[in-house]
Amino acid sequence: MKYNFNQIFLENPNGTLTPRLTVQIGGAIFGPQVNFGPGVSFGGVNIFDFKGFPIEAEEENGILIIKGFYKL
Repeated sequence: MKYNFNQIFLENPNGTLTPRLTVQIGGAIFGPQVNFGPGVSFGGVNIFDFKGFPIEAEEENGILIIKGFYKL
């Protein structure tokens, strides 16, 4: 299923990102208690490289598994 970036991640006033729900990227699982900035990679993916782009993901057992990003 295709998601808007802002449906999954919240951009904080200090420029960091926070997932709105529990997500998985590769083997990394993290949720709303995690704030991260540019240069931080999860499962080898720097999410800031894809900020604002659509995301392909599917939900399994309450975790949104991110399959990929659509870079336009």
